[in-house]
Amino acid sequence: MEFQLLFTLLPVSLLFLYMIKKHLNNSKCRQSKPGLPPGPRKLPIIGNLLQLRGALPHHALRDLSKKYGPIMHLQLGEISAVIISSAEAAKEVMKTHDIVFSNRPQLLASKILFYNCTGIISANYGDYWRMLRKICLSELLSAKRVQSFSLIREEEVGQLVGLVSLSCESTINMTEKFFSMTNTIVARAAFGKKCKHQEDFIHMMKEISTLASGFMFPDIFPSLKFLHPISNAKAALEKIHKRLDCILEYIINEHREQRAGRSTGEVGEEDLVDVLLKLQESSDLEVPITTENIKAIILDIFLAGTETSSTTLDWAMAEIMRNSKVMHQAQAEVRQASCNA
Repeated sequence: MEFQLLFTLLPVSLLFLYMIKKHLNNSKCRQSKPGLPPGPRKLPIIGNLLQLRGALPHHALRDLSKKYGPIMHLQLGEISAVIISSAEAAKEVMKTHDIVFSNRPQLLASKILFYNCTGIISANYGDYWRMLRKICLSELLSAKRVQSFSLIREEEVGQLVGLVSLSCESTINMTEKFFSMTNTIVARAAFGKKCKHQEDFIHMMKEISTLASGFMFPDIFPSLKFLHPISNAKAALEKIHKRLDCILEYIINEHREQRAGRSTGEVGEEDLVDVLLKLQESSDLEVPITTENIKAIILDIFLAGTETSSTTLDWAMAEIMRNSKVMHQAQAEVRQASCNA
């Protein structure tokens, strides 16, 4: 019994001593770096993680910023973080000194889902990122390209309006409908048609948003690699990535076959995948892009185009419903536009 207790307590004691040693080393490092912004008191090892528990993280950060100011310091496990909570400070970081803050943290989700951080959102600043930005501005999201997708947007919005009209005597979940509509618009723009795996894709996009928006043990305690297996985050991300990769591989191969089947000189309608494949085949790029890079870019487009747009529509609808004056004004404008059409 005593030996059993000893063997149980020994690993726990060693782990505790190791973490205390790490904390002391980190404290010495932090003390040698003057000029940190103010922030709440930190607990050993976990830092300020407890201050973010319970409430939504952005609500907790808002409450802390009221006490410690628009620029504050938090210790999230082993990660030292500076929180910006005002428009003036955000302008300094994101515009005035944007190059200094341009690199992205190499998070577990970015490494697994975005093919080792090779998407536009997750890539570090450098030649590769500048090339992706140039491709986006001149090829993927140019005014001409966006205008070419106007018919897609009109058709999908029209279908949603028709669906709402048919459901006028029953409740309808507009959050889900907005997400589905924006996902379909992005799919048709990216793939040239509705994705036959759309329901799976939508479900996986929601899973990714949920997983990527939370704290993961490997990200906040990167040095404790021997404890990373206790978190199922990596396994969950790898499972989603495998399913996503199969769908993207199928779509890219389908586009390659269609391109190969065209006769010389024949020009068909190009979607975003076609544009990326054409660029991959050309020798004009400063940094060659691989098939995995194309997959990462497509995922970026889906996450940014679907989640952001649907959330904006969701909040706009919620704010209109809260403000009856604005709602009546919007209704009058729609009726007037409909009568004049």
